Amino acid sequence: MVIDHLILGGGSAGCVLAARLSEDPKQTVVLVEAGRSIGQGETPPEIRSRYPGRAYLDTRNIWNSLTALMGANAAQRTPRRYEQGKILGGGSAINAMMANRGAPSDYDEWEALGATGWSWDACLPYFRKIEADRDFSGPLHGADGPLTVRRITDAQLSPFVDRVMKTLQQQGVPIRADQNDVWQDGTFRGAVAISDTGQRQPTSLAYLTTQVRQRPNLRIITESTATRILFDGNRAIGAQINGQTSDVFHAHNVIVAAGAIHSPALLMRSGIGPAPDLSALNIPVLVNLDGVGRNLMEHPSIAVATYLPRDMRETNPNEHHEQSIWRFSSGLPGTPVGDMHGSILSRSGWHSVGHRMGSLFFWVNKSYSRGHLKLASIDPDIEPFVDFQMLSDPRDLERLKQALRRGAQALLDPNMDGYRETVFPSSYSPRVAKIASPGLWNALQRGALSALLDAAGPLRDALVHSAITLGTTIQTLLQDDDALTDFVQRHVGGTWHASGTCRMGSPDDGAAVTSPTGRVHGVSGLWVCDASLMPSIPCANTNMPVIMIAERIAEFISAENEG
Repeated sequence: MVIDHLILGGGSAGCVLAARLSEDPKQTVVLVEAGRSIGQGETPPEIRSRYPGRAYLDTRNIWNSLTALMGANAAQRTPRRYEQGKILGGGSAINAMMANRGAPSDYDEWEALGATGWSWDACLPYFRKIEADRDFSGPLHGADGPLTVRRITDAQLSPFVDRVMKTLQQQGVPIRADQNDVWQDGTFRGAVAISDTGQRQPTSLAYLTTQVRQRPNLRIITESTATRILFDGNRAIGAQINGQTSDVFHAHNVIVAAGAIHSPALLMRSGIGPAPDLSALNIPVLVNLDGVGRNLMEHPSIAVATYLPRDMRETNPNEHHEQSIWRFSSGLPGTPVGDMHGSILSRSGWHSVGHRMGSLFFWVNKSYSRGHLKLASIDPDIEPFVDFQMLSDPRDLERLKQALRRGAQALLDPNMDGYRETVFPSSYSPRVAKIASPGLWNALQRGALSALLDAAGPLRDALVHSAITLGTTIQTLLQDDDALTDFVQRHVGGTWHASGTCRMGSPDDGAAVTSPTGRVHGVSGLWVCDASLMPSIPCANTNMPVIMIAERIAEFISAENEG
């Protein structure tokens, strides 16, 4: 049997594609996901929870051997684990659930870079289509989409987050109501995709509802991976699937939706990519596309944290932690309005130590550094080599340093007295990630440190700087620019927003991999649909933009079938 649509990857985009393409009962659809399934009656509590801290650390939900190089500084080139969702729903099943879209100029920039038809005016109807905003209405908002969007209430807002917003207001940063309204600087209670019952809404539940899964023309295969796309000449005709289901599937349309890391890897294993890289691994070159695996983007991040007095801590362990965001403009020449982002976190981790810490987690909202990935082996079980080259563009380094200074200025403000104690530089380092992982030994270490922090009194500063920052103080970084530069270069991390590695563009653009409709250049029957299509990174968490992309690509594919 030849199916109509074979979707390789069941993440945020793949689930949307499966739901939309199977709306036509005459079209057969198969969705293949490498991770386990989740459905309405089989969703683990850590995924249902609106606090996501446990979900993205659960090794059952991620690609455990995937690592990446973060910063570009040659002295600090140690690969770190890079968490990417390996579960039906992908990132939407383990991420922070932030439901923001980015700046209108992001999408106008896509069109200017060759993604014709992807301007803000063209994308806005689809952002509206995917949401049911419970707080705001009007021309920028949707009312009946599959994803419910809301903001945290007064009763849910932590006293620490509330005080940070008011302190920034005294410093001249206005408190605004709606993150998804007119694009401007300020602080906002973050828009989050949380259901009316207070739970996460991965696309595997919001789009692949019980009714959708019962469609006779839709088959969902999990715990199985596409290892190679099959071709007849230059036409894609299917894929080899290995895992719980091992078989060859033939299809009229093959849609790669495996994410910005694994989509280009699958294309390269199948003979589509930079010819020298493929030849070096003895992969026959079907189409020489230099852009496959290039243009790798992320939002580089750094943080400032503080020990919280007992009364300032989040009282509900299941409450969403990213309660407010701080959007600001760096003012560097050539950068757009709102090119910087700070998440104001009521807690810094799921565990006892994180519960005692509030933080400002910053990232460069419009980053200019570009990295790349390439195959490390033809073996599909071996992860690709990923190098983000963060801060290789000096503008990104300067802006992240500026963010750390501004965050310290906010937390050290006298208006924060009584709402915070020791202020210190922070990052999601391999050491932090290791200690945060579940396990008895880690739990014992965290419990001991938590008890010491609470009991330390006047010795707390010394304990924080010896046990947590390993001697680095915020005062040193503020007074010594070289030390600040070294800290940021050493500790820069990402935000799990990998994108750009199969970017859209015109056929005569040597860096483009697909057309603006997602069709891979140089072949027929093959499409890409996920964050890898992005020509430039939007000023947003990438989940909502990816869902918007999937809605549009599904329409493009359906229109071509009808034609």
